[in-house]
Amino acid sequence: MPLPRINNQITAPEVMVIDESGKSLGKMAKDAAIALAKEKGLDLIEIAASAKPPVARIMSFDKFRYQQEKKLKKQRAQQKGQEMKQVQISIREAAHDLQMKADRVNKFMAEGNQVEIVMTLRGREKANKDFAKEKLNQFITMINPEHKIITEPKVGGRGIYMQVVKN
Repeated sequence: MPLPRINNQITAPEVMVIDESGKSLGKMAKDAAIALAKEKGLDLIEIAASAKPPVARIMSFDKFRYQQEKKLKKQRAQQKGQEMKQVQISIREAAHDLQMKADRVNKFMAEGNQVEIVMTLRGREKANKDFAKEKLNQFITMINPEHKIITEPKVGGRGIYMQVVKN
């Protein structure tokens, strides 16, 4: 992020001045505004260079830079995208174990993440895929009804896969 112009770096002969409390002081000559800022022991910071006349604020440059970094950090935190979480279930799992995993899926979706549900099939279980799909559908009914299925159950590799996300 480029730093704004401060004090003598400001090129405009006249600026619209805002004091440290946010109150507008109106148009002033650049030199008069710098003198006013120095009198208060602060800096004159150009906020909006493209405005006519440019807007400058009287405040501590360190405080201004801290506020800008804080704002940038907050924006980055809000941009955090969805993460793909994975929950593995088995055809042999008991109802209570499935309920525990359904609760985990609900928690992941509440955090805003996509969830991939993987039902692993081993040995003879691969021959009975209809039963496995039925068990997966039973698991889907256990999770929060406010979900959207992104990928329908697909058979592939070592089992059946599907992806869900909060609606």
